[in-house]
Amino acid sequence: MDGIIPSLVAIIICVILSAYFSATETAFSTLNKTRLKAMAEKGDKKANSTLKLADNYNNLISTILIGNNIVNIALASISTVLFVNTLAMGDIGATVSTAVTTVVVLIFGEVTPKSLAKDFPEKFAMFSTPFIKALVFLFTPLNFLFSLWKKLINKLFKPQEEQKMNTDELLMLVEEVQQEGSIDTTEGDLLRNAIEFTDRKAEDILTHRVDLEGFPIDTPKEEVAKIFAQTRYSRLLVYEETIDNIVGVIHQKDFYVGGGISKKTIKEMCSPPVFIHKSEKITDLLKLLQKEKSHVAIVLDEYGGTLGIVTMEDILEELVGDIWDEHDEVVEDFKKLSENSYKVDCAVNFDDFCQFFDITCESDSVSLGGWVMEQLGGIPDEGDKFDFENLHITVTDTDSHRITHVMVVCDEKEPEEEDE
Repeated sequence: MDGIIPSLVAIIICVILSAYFSATETAFSTLNKTRLKAMAEKGDKKANSTLKLADNYNNLISTILIGNNIVNIALASISTVLFVNTLAMGDIGATVSTAVTTVVVLIFGEVTPKSLAKDFPEKFAMFSTPFIKALVFLFTPLNFLFSLWKKLINKLFKPQEEQKMNTDELLMLVEEVQQEGSIDTTEGDLLRNAIEFTDRKAEDILTHRVDLEGFPIDTPKEEVAKIFAQTRYSRLLVYEETIDNIVGVIHQKDFYVGGGISKKTIKEMCSPPVFIHKSEKITDLLKLLQKEKSHVAIVLDEYGGTLGIVTMEDILEELVGDIWDEHDEVVEDFKKLSENSYKVDCAVNFDDFCQFFDITCESDSVSLGGWVMEQLGGIPDEGDKFDFENLHITVTDTDSHRITHVMVVCDEKEPEEEDE
């Protein structure tokens, strides 16, 4: 009986220390450094000390692991001696000791303290800082030996350099943060747009040549004024002979001066065009437009012909979404007709179409219209239709040789059969 009480006291102390180390590890791995910095700047000395400790995370985690292992080994040893000798449990004492110790450590030394520390990471980290700083100093020789061992392991196995998160991983992180409620839907959309921004190319956001508004350089000014009035555009393209030979961009403010049409020639009113290839990244294009002090870039295809244009507004919309002004006609890309049918604008980005209807399809087409022609194997007529996965797609509107709208009827997807 005399040996039982000291053993029980030692076991309780070991469980408390195990809980302390487990909670400290969780607190320092989940704390918000920005919050601690704000507290430290306001003169909180505990926050400043905790922040310094967190910055040296390798030594910190090494100290915690050393302490936790020492405590858990001591706890297992004392428990075994208690059950085998003191309580006279004989051969089954070690087995009973292992079972009881495992349950106690899991509940009181791991799960409970880690759950509490995760809810209050900064408070617990600041609470544990004085003791853990002393242990870091005490275990300095061991930490030094472990750092040498780590360097040796790295040389033997030559681990790959740490890779940055790719786009998919970043998007998944944003999705998780949004689901946790740390950011709202608008902030999530902005972050997703910013992440995907660097991967976008000029061909992904351009206005195609068939939708461009321009005029030959020898067009009378009265006709140009009519084009400005009809289109309500602030800028128009000027070309010689064909749209493939654009010679300038004319701004409405340069065309109208002092309440009337400028006396300058069309050529004198034009600003020089900025030409880019369709594969140009829009991040580079943005810098180019800023450098050239231009709002419009002419996108060329592989043959040097005009593929379309990209405006500064197009680039900004990739970040913040659609920007509407008082002259824009509001267009719904996906107009709901009934419970499961939609009228879809064929100018919509094909990736957006796949995301909207939750389908998977590999295609070289940028727009929905291009994909529809790809599926039908040529230039379709109104009424042509085809099926893809759970979608029934019918061409409803065409303009010359272009598809402008399709109707999509969406059936419910059948649940995937689980592998036996």
